[in-house]
Amino acid sequence: MTADLSGKIALVTGASRGIGRAIALGLAKAGAHVLAIARTTGGLEDLDDEIRAAGGRCSLINIDLVEGDNIERLPEALGSRFEKIDILVANAAALGELGPVVDADPKIWNHVLALNLTANWRLLRALDPLLRKSDDARVLFLTSRVGGEHARAHWGAYGVSKAALEHLAETYALENEHTSISVGVVDPGAMRTGMRASAMPGEDPNTLPTPDAVVPMVMEALTAPPGPFRRHVFREWSA
Repeated sequence: MTADLSGKIALVTGASRGIGRAIALGLAKAGAHVLAIARTTGGLEDLDDEIRAAGGRCSLINIDLVEGDNIERLPEALGSRFEKIDILVANAAALGELGPVVDADPKIWNHVLALNLTANWRLLRALDPLLRKSDDARVLFLTSRVGGEHARAHWGAYGVSKAALEHLAETYALENEHTSISVGVVDPGAMRTGMRASAMPGEDPNTLPTPDAVVPMVMEALTAPPGPFRRHVFREWSA
């Protein structure tokens, strides 16, 4: 699906690889100025090269979303250059460890919840004023059928975090029912990513779609008529 996002400012977290990178590149090709957030400097620079080669625009933000007050400092840094944010794609996430919840390592558990859930709440708090300045702001959270649609044994903190993330997203949507902000979640299903390989080491990755396959669905979500909370699911593939 083609879309014209010319003039839009789009912030994407976890943009240096996998699904986040594919979405960031797709948004840039559609005309948006992409604000790409990730911890990996090399991955961000490679993304920037590809976006510029395609004639797009990109600003790199090399931060760790769970370290210190990096998120809280974003409004001041962005507000000095951009009057608004039109699109927020919250993609950054960690798998953690798979196994019984009672055997979970507390440090790993806390990190997964901090990145997959709390960092997204902090992003909403920090960026809400800039989102409200857009005439048609779109907020999309990347979710999963594990936790999002149903619980699954041994998926621990990851599944818990995605269930809570969807609740956070829908709560924010209800609170913005009468504003210019529309909120949704995107469930891409199984994709050929490093996280998927870690979770399913015996799986043949060639049986799965590459991350760019989800971009048309994201474009559809971003260009749909403003409205209530929506859950967008890539039904062609199973998790």
